[in-house]
Amino acid sequence: MSDHIIRATAANGSIRAFCATTRELVEYARSCHNTSPVVTAALGRLLTAGAMMGSMQKGEDDILTLQLRGSGPMKGITVTADSKADVKGYPLVGDVIIPANSKGKLDVSGAIGVGILSVIKDMGLKDPYVGQVELISGEIAEDLAYYFTSSEQVPSAVSLGVLMERDNTVKQAGGLIIQALPGASDEQIASLEEKLSGIPSMTQMLDDGNEPEDILERILGDADLQILDRIPTRFWCGCDRNRVEKVIISLGRAELKKMVDDGEPVELKCHFCNKAYTFSPEEIKKIYDAL
Repeated sequence: MSDHIIRATAANGSIRAFCATTRELVEYARSCHNTSPVVTAALGRLLTAGAMMGSMQKGEDDILTLQLRGSGPMKGITVTADSKADVKGYPLVGDVIIPANSKGKLDVSGAIGVGILSVIKDMGLKDPYVGQVELISGEIAEDLAYYFTSSEQVPSAVSLGVLMERDNTVKQAGGLIIQALPGASDEQIASLEEKLSGIPSMTQMLDDGNEPEDILERILGDADLQILDRIPTRFWCGCDRNRVEKVIISLGRAELKKMVDDGEPVELKCHFCNKAYTFSPEEIKKIYDAL
């Protein structure tokens, strides 16, 4: 099943929902950054959330950035997504190994620690919108639900999950965001909360063979569920050699002169996809001379 997001409404438009399956993009991120299982779980959850939240944006050129910064050994994660649900991201520390939590699960909260979640929306205006909340759990889904409710005043339920294979590759990954919009009645919200409290985890439902459509039908099928879109999502980084060359140019003549004098190849890696770009001494000299 290819990665995709289902966008839907229910209860005469007073509830909107996004449900995603993201195993392929999370596995790609794991392989790019060679992450440990707990980092893969954290990065995968935030990538999945970023893809769904990116698809919520209205402008074609709108860019969403999610930043987690914490006191734990992972230190943080950055994820960026566009309105087409193309998403990319990286951890600050990718090889964290810590014991499982009290439930025997990967301890994402322990790896992230106490910290801040920032949501940055660049909609082409003079200044981007920036919303920040303190992490209430470090498990990411609960923190995003808290952000939606406190910063955007949209009561939301968020579920995110990554299930690992024994060889530490990704077996399943996906997520769910359901939001009560103005007009949702107390009875509708109560019914939704009851349904959500009785369902298995996101990864369990995916591992049982359910597609995002099936999961939404299970939760909202008796509330006039309307499927609106099926949106492909992927890990995609737009880095290329020309962009990396501009980074080298931005270092300035003094730094470039040192590189020329060293006479050694220069390697730069993209934070987001970890791809390496190597510039020979002759290429560095040519860039320097052009300045």
